[in-house]
Amino acid sequence: MNHTALSNCLFSGFCFALRLTLLGLCLTSCAGLRRFGQEQMLSPKREFRGAWIQTVFQDDYRDLTSAAFRSLMEKRLDRLRACGINAVLFQVRPEADAFYRSAYEPWSRFLTGRQGVPPDESDFDPMAFLIDACHRRNMEFHAWLNPYRAGATGFNGFAASHVLHRRPAWFVRYNGQTLFDPGVPECRLFICRVVKDIVSRYDVDAIHMDDYFYPYPAAGQKFPDDRSFKYYGQKNGYKPEERDQWRRENVNQLIRMLRQTVKDTKPWVRLGISPFGIYRNAGKDREGSRTSGLQNYDDLYADILLWMQKGWIDYCAPQLYWEIGHAQADYETLIRWWNDRKCKTPLYIGQDVARTMKAGQLKEKMRLSRMEKRVRGNIFWSANDLLQNKGGVADSLKYTYHRYPALIPACDGLYTRRPGRIKRLRVEQTGRKQALRWDIDTLSRGRPNEPVYFVIYRFRKEEKTNIKRAKAIYAITRKPSCPIPSDVSWRYAVTAVDRFHNESKARQISP
Repeated sequence: MNHTALSNCLFSGFCFALRLTLLGLCLTSCAGLRRFGQEQMLSPKREFRGAWIQTVFQDDYRDLTSAAFRSLMEKRLDRLRACGINAVLFQVRPEADAFYRSAYEPWSRFLTGRQGVPPDESDFDPMAFLIDACHRRNMEFHAWLNPYRAGATGFNGFAASHVLHRRPAWFVRYNGQTLFDPGVPECRLFICRVVKDIVSRYDVDAIHMDDYFYPYPAAGQKFPDDRSFKYYGQKNGYKPEERDQWRRENVNQLIRMLRQTVKDTKPWVRLGISPFGIYRNAGKDREGSRTSGLQNYDDLYADILLWMQKGWIDYCAPQLYWEIGHAQADYETLIRWWNDRKCKTPLYIGQDVARTMKAGQLKEKMRLSRMEKRVRGNIFWSANDLLQNKGGVADSLKYTYHRYPALIPACDGLYTRRPGRIKRLRVEQTGRKQALRWDIDTLSRGRPNEPVYFVIYRFRKEEKTNIKRAKAIYAITRKPSCPIPSDVSWRYAVTAVDRFHNESKARQISP
């Protein structure tokens, strides 16, 4: 064989060996990516994990002293946190009343047993206490308000200070309930004043409203808004056959005004809506879902897709309370329908704990919620079912689906700049105990890029630093320090997170 042929042969062999090496590296890399993808599916680093705490028609609090209320809620928040919950949606305004100190509305009867009667401690403020208790556990607090309901079914014991006595023309009676008339412009202004009062005085993370806009239709009963339609609808050009459009526009205006109210007061506070799970049925609208139930658009006059497309709300949490395979409203059909809408609003899926556990569908529902691209988490109805571990749900969340902690998804549409890295990360020894400590300029007091909490990650010395992995999270704290064990085999990384949940670059240390 001549030198040229030999060289060609050797070069071909080298190229073949190189291709095998690159193929091996590629296969190894792909396998690593697959494992990381599977890990992200099982334990996402960012996921909204909320729970609704209902107060309307609940007897949990009305016989409690303020001290007993605090004790009960501390225990409940501990148990919710233990099963991975990172956001509490607490019903602070069930009937145009208040679980907080309000100049606009009376104390709730579901807090003290009688509307307008204050707690036994003159300076006790339940919402202020709950916000602090949630934030100490690094859980978000979403103030849940019912916008139009003033008196649930059969209630007439309104306090002397209730707005109903001053403005009776704002209200209607329907199906045993007392409701603000959504067609009266002054009602919208009043509701916005209530929201502004909450956002300006309390450190809430979000204002939350559920599916009670125009009331659920009652068979054989017409909603009594003839008077407001005459004065505010027909005088503005709406024809009698356009009353549905007018009703939808009334709710549209409220949502648009609420958005402006919240953002003008504190731009980091979000506005979230949890609508009924069906927007429209395909039988009514070819763009609707293949379902056959009550509809937001037609029955509750809530054009939720418009609010999402216009960016009037910061998250949408459709209540997909049905089972997979439900004949009229299949969960799998609906979660995919919501995910496929052409808008950027994040989705948190409303999950009915009791129905899900009875059907044995928690595993598949969690898989579906983590598989859809725009779904960023879940909200569980109700918190009481989690606290009671109904069907073993709390155990399943704690040991399987919420095995590792998760950060709230970043609010991409509000603010995207990261906070600066922490400074002077160090280990300090006090006796036999040691702790990580770091410096910050200031904790968040209103400027959006200032840190409000910190994430501590832990890695083996030989392990690559990867702060994208939930399993690497060692602790989350609102303090600029964190106790660590006296073990030199670990390396730590610490990041700062702002009010919009944007995360800084990490700073590392090896004790």
